[in-house]
Amino acid sequence: MLSPTARALMAYEAVQGAPGITADRIAERLGISDRAARRYIAILREAGLPIESVRGPYGGYKVGRGARPAPLIFSQAEALGLVMAVLDGHHAAGDTADPVGSALGKIVRVLPESLGAQVEAVRRTAAPAPDRGAARPDLEITSGLVRACAQNLRVRVGYRTEAGSEWTAEVDPWAIVVRHGRWYLLCHSHAAGARRAYRIDRVTAVEVLPTGFRPPAELDPVAVLDAHLAVGWEFRAEILIEAPMADIPTWLSPALGALTPGPEPDTTTLTGSTSNPDWYAQQLTVIPADYRILDSPEIRDAARRIAERLLAAARPKSVGGAA
Repeated sequence: MLSPTARALMAYEAVQGAPGITADRIAERLGISDRAARRYIAILREAGLPIESVRGPYGGYKVGRGARPAPLIFSQAEALGLVMAVLDGHHAAGDTADPVGSALGKIVRVLPESLGAQVEAVRRTAAPAPDRGAARPDLEITSGLVRACAQNLRVRVGYRTEAGSEWTAEVDPWAIVVRHGRWYLLCHSHAAGARRAYRIDRVTAVEVLPTGFRPPAELDPVAVLDAHLAVGWEFRAEILIEAPMADIPTWLSPALGALTPGPEPDTTTLTGSTSNPDWYAQQLTVIPADYRILDSPEIRDAARRIAERLLAAARPKSVGGAA
């Protein structure tokens, strides 16, 4: 049960969020009587908060000038939901030395004692299963890139490739996109004179420059990133799917390639590229329709290996272990 102080603060939050709110509306939100709602308004006024009455047939209450923001008040569901979301996305949420863990600890400490104890128990005892494919970037580097994106300022970035080679380039940072557990900087590279997408966890340094830029009009960062990730890799992929093009996005990630109408009605051609034919062939197995791998010998070989393993797994064996 919430304390009178907590209910008074919730009443203040209701007035601040909906100027002109009536006592019966406050009572409905807090699950109390109209009389109790007026009593909480009186408590707030006695505490020096400028709660003003709005006159007239539709009058109510509003917060006057000079008021400070209301303290944050969380319900149990909100507090637990916040902790669960942080644990899902950041697996160091229980580490007080980690920035996210430290911030979450501050929120827990200002909660009412009974609620805070429950939330802290979840934070300490939950055992998150980290996404092994996720790669979280450096907070300072990410902060610099976010600021440059927001202010439309060019940056000079240091970068280390997966193979270990390093280089520096000036880019116009269009947007930051979190995709498939990884953070990407979508940008225009002046050295390449083309669009690029860089893994932010591989950015080694950021210098924000005074030169401004204008991002592309009506930019859809997620769509552009997916299109970028689907091309330029070592092995070409061309797949003919016996299904209408409108059905394919519900089955496959856009990062697998571009979709175009196939040669026959209700067929679709998927064209892309990959550096990992085995991974690409695995993604195709979720398609609930017939498909053929065309001009892609590496992906065809990978699909054959997958099929052979599945057939072997489904083949019955005798009691002695022989097929």
